[in-house]
Amino acid sequence: MKAMILAAGLGTRLRPLTLKRPKALVPVGNRPMIDQVIHYLRTYGVDALIVNAHHLYRQMLSHLNCGRAFGVDIHVVVEPRILGTGGGIKNTEGFWDPGPFIVINSDILTDIDLGAAFRAHQERHSLATLILHDWGPFNQVRVNGDLDILNIAPAAGPGRLAFTGIHILEPELLAHIPRGQPSNIIDCYRKLITEGYPIRAWVSTGHYWRDAGTIQSYLRANQETLKGRQRLCGRRPRIHASAVIRDWAVIGDNVTLEAEAEVARSVLWEGVTVRQGFRVADSIVTSCQIIDKDLEGDIL
Repeated sequence: MKAMILAAGLGTRLRPLTLKRPKALVPVGNRPMIDQVIHYLRTYGVDALIVNAHHLYRQMLSHLNCGRAFGVDIHVVVEPRILGTGGGIKNTEGFWDPGPFIVINSDILTDIDLGAAFRAHQERHSLATLILHDWGPFNQVRVNGDLDILNIAPAAGPGRLAFTGIHILEPELLAHIPRGQPSNIIDCYRKLITEGYPIRAWVSTGHYWRDAGTIQSYLRANQETLKGRQRLCGRRPRIHASAVIRDWAVIGDNVTLEAEAEVARSVLWEGVTVRQGFRVADSIVTSCQIIDKDLEGDIL
């Protein structure tokens, strides 16, 4: 089975975290988001992946390294200009086998039953199946009792469901996407729906799902990785006995908390040092920063 991870975006909603690192490589729970997406796809039998890249693409090439560390073949296609979700998928046209394939955003962390969705797609002979759920602020998709998608509204509304960022496509759909130009796959779906093509839904319930693409949701995603624990520490932490962690914290590799330092509800990337007596609260501190002042709701 093959899949695509959409990872070419600029990550503007996550700035300044993405100014020096592609969004897909931003860590959640001390693991790059794309690593977690790859693990999720592998769980359901995906053995070949293609990833599109643009912003800081050399970091993506180096990190993925053809999939050697992941146990799966990974191809990276670099977009000199961003082609959007539709154009990006179209740009991978030569990669696919005759059967259906999966597309997922790089900032989606979930345990949705992808196997069940894939089987439903095959049984119903859909051109595309969008995995939906009830997620109030994003409920834009209207379906009927047979789970045919009737329309995708520009804004959320009652009686609708939200697109999870995961879809299953037949290769024939690519013929409906314009070649070599930016486009949005949702616009393509809207057009196909009006023309009567079988664009259908599979609705998931009782699952975990997090779009970690904004600062607020990124902090929430990190807290959720703790699963009720107070802290998650990477390799070789140096935490003084008098340092204090309040509520929760995600602490990266080689982080140093000096005497009487305090960290609360925060994420510290690798190599951070919090100097003696200073406090970090409700903040995100990126790699190798030295904290010699109190932080409250900051991003460094």
